[in-house]
Amino acid sequence: MAVVRSAAVVWKGNLASGSGLLDAVSSKAFKGLPVTWASRMEDADGRTSPEELLAAAHASCYSMALASELTKAGTPPDRLSVTAEITADRVDGKLTVLSSRLRVHGSVPGIDEDRFRAIAGQAKDGCPISRALAGNVELSVEATLDS
Repeated sequence: MAVVRSAAVVWKGNLASGSGLLDAVSSKAFKGLPVTWASRMEDADGRTSPEELLAAAHASCYSMALASELTKAGTPPDRLSVTAEITADRVDGKLTVLSSRLRVHGSVPGIDEDRFRAIAGQAKDGCPISRALAGNVELSVEATLDS
């Protein structure tokens, strides 16, 4: 069964001095998150950006994919701490997402560092957000097993 989720923005004004308010339509988990051009290219100053939202999507998706893969391997995690860092820059004059760097620290009983890193790589490749970005955005994962 297909899953559909939606968000909506109301934007007022031009690009440089305008602003928008972002709502999670499906979940209603957030309403009125401010977005501006300045929050993308300068100081966030309490506002979000599409790149930050993409980082949030990738970090949360990856954490679920990794938890699933670790569980399938017989070593369910006690805790995973995941950060996604999105890098964007101008390419041919257009703002372009270049990379998503995942970092994960895991507390996973019964697994060694090499196996954890291998499974972390598999999860990166299988995560739906990674799959959406693959071929367009450089993807990497740095996995560290907590002692």
